[in-house]
Amino acid sequence: MDSSKIQLKKTKKYGLGVFASKPIKKGEVLAEFDGKIYDEDFEDWTTDLQNHTVQCGPERWRDSKGWARYFNHSCEPNCGIRGLYKIVAMRDIKKGEHLTWDYEMTEKSDWWRMRCRCGSPLCRKRIGNFENLPEERRQSYRGFISWWLTHEKKVRK
Repeated sequence: MDSSKIQLKKTKKYGLGVFASKPIKKGEVLAEFDGKIYDEDFEDWTTDLQNHTVQCGPERWRDSKGWARYFNHSCEPNCGIRGLYKIVAMRDIKKGEHLTWDYEMTEKSDWWRMRCRCGSPLCRKRIGNFENLPEERRQSYRGFISWWLTHEKKVRK
């Protein structure tokens, strides 16, 4: 389910990205990872899947049928994760803003890494694992981190 307030556009820096086509209020659901669920059997995996799915449990990832897969990363995001699959606004967002979330809000794998080019003064340069997320960032993201990371002991494989 994609919000009617977002649009997919080409960016100069990242390829495709998602942008606000109308003002968005804090807490609004913008997109959802609602596609196929994959496990650690990487036989089916392509680079596209590795880079555009969301981790939703130990050795579990989910794709999107819509635009969730095109939200870019930022170390200073305006969106976050609610539950396991929903991308939501972390603050009020103006029309035209590039919509981003911090990929370390969901990731805890040993194999996926990304060089960050977000350009934020808070840029961490390498993105890949929730455990690398500084404690002050975790606190500022409170309520916008994937449920499986904040309740990891309750999640089964």
